[in-house]
Amino acid sequence: MLTWLRELSDWVWQDRLWFPAGLGWADLKDRDGLVFAKGSDLWVIFPIAVCFLIIRQIFERTVAVKLASLLRVREKPRVRAASNTTLEFYFCNASKFPSQSSVEELTKQSGCSVRQVQRWFRRRRNQELPSQIKKFREASWRFTFYLLAFIAGLGALIDKPWFYDMEEMWNGFPTLPLLPSQYWYYMIELGFYISLLFSVATDVKRKDFKEQIVHHVATILLISFSWLVNYIRAGTLIMLVHDASDYLLESAKMFNYAEWRKTCNYIFILFAAVFILTRLVILPFWIIHTTWVYPLTIYPPFFGFYFFNGLLFVLQCLHIFWAGLILRMAIKFLPGNDIVEDERSDREETDSDGDEEDHEKTKNGFVQNGNGHTMLNNNHHHSKMD
Repeated sequence: MLTWLRELSDWVWQDRLWFPAGLGWADLKDRDGLVFAKGSDLWVIFPIAVCFLIIRQIFERTVAVKLASLLRVREKPRVRAASNTTLEFYFCNASKFPSQSSVEELTKQSGCSVRQVQRWFRRRRNQELPSQIKKFREASWRFTFYLLAFIAGLGALIDKPWFYDMEEMWNGFPTLPLLPSQYWYYMIELGFYISLLFSVATDVKRKDFKEQIVHHVATILLISFSWLVNYIRAGTLIMLVHDASDYLLESAKMFNYAEWRKTCNYIFILFAAVFILTRLVILPFWIIHTTWVYPLTIYPPFFGFYFFNGLLFVLQCLHIFWAGLILRMAIKFLPGNDIVEDERSDREETDSDGDEEDHEKTKNGFVQNGNGHTMLNNNHHHSKMD
């Protein structure tokens, strides 16, 4: 068994898969005072991730709470659903959005009217939504990290030639010595993304939850792979491009939860501009172009070349997906729209929602008893930018 695993490992990590012809892992051994990236270095990201989780808990319970108080973030009062074992059992085991036929059946089982059943489910769903304080604390933590990471990354790259000339990423590849600033930039970024995967079960879930998971996994694979095969110069540029806009989005969320509408909107406009510039212009037309086109003028293509650019392509597809959501939200800046809403999140439902929809159905000649799809229609309304 061990022999088979050793043979598999040797085959997976053979030089010809990950390096151009004539180059290999032997070229990345430390020599003459030069230090190169090693796979064993990546083990440190796990204790760093644990440290991030601990620091986050302390930050959210101290700094974030005080900041929320300073910005006057307030919780909206929620009416709790009355105790009803029949409806609770259906809510927990069948569906949170009962259909028309299910509502009618539940009225018979619970002794409630159709309107009472619908109202109970609206209130019960509201109880599942995260509080404003929780969302503010999460946004403030991410804002703090992304801002500090962007400043640190910019400081580490501002004096490097490949920051200005993308082709310098490949000058001397793969024997590119590792700098201390690159080491810590990589380990901290990787540790943070690992911590996000660890905390995904307790973080606020949005409609792009699956896309976020794919993004985190692709980012971890991309950063880890670029470290292993010494694509470090390209990796640092990619991380910097991502950090350039993320802190703006998180700060806009914070001001939204504090109900600073105009400040939130102005920051969101800036975020949208920076996002489109960095992820739909700089990343594909500068960085990916240099990782996809320029290397072919130096080396024949190899598997590692396709693997690295394939991961970049996955990230770019996600950027296009999110750009669509951003543009949809930007439409809400038209005259008369003073609230930015997040297309990814459901808003809190009110008891008047069902009544208003019933009124609309009556005006249009429909039966006025409401149905389960009334609640589904509420999903077309979204919470403020989240």
